[in-house]
Amino acid sequence: MTAGTALEAALAYYRAWTSGDFEQAMRYVADDVVCLAPSGRHDGIEAFRAFMRPFAAGVTRAELLAAFGNDETALLMYDTDSVLVRGAPGAECVRVRDGRIVHMRIVFDRTPFEAARRAAAAASPSGSAR
Repeated sequence: MTAGTALEAALAYYRAWTSGDFEQAMRYVADDVVCLAPSGRHDGIEAFRAFMRPFAAGVTRAELLAAFGNDETALLMYDTDSVLVRGAPGAECVRVRDGRIVHMRIVFDRTPFEAARRAAAAASPSGSAR
């Protein structure tokens, strides 16, 4: 599945993963995608899938704040709530070729996610089978 402009592809991708259909979202991502994120570089669709799927699965609310783009580049800014963190804004700048995302730079603050994970680990009984 492909979309026409970069903005159309970025919006289709965003709408799919924020509505809980991660596999539909992945149809807008090229096999050779390069993703630059606060956690590092993720090369190829499987690395991207491993990076993005856990976050997408935990999203409980998403609000698109702005979307701009042209034929090749798009920028989306959104706010999300997840099972770990409420009010986590993010932005994605994507480059699209042949209707699929080939490059994505994601910007978000990792600090609240890391704090939530540490708090959950501290609250979990030591030695539990999780």
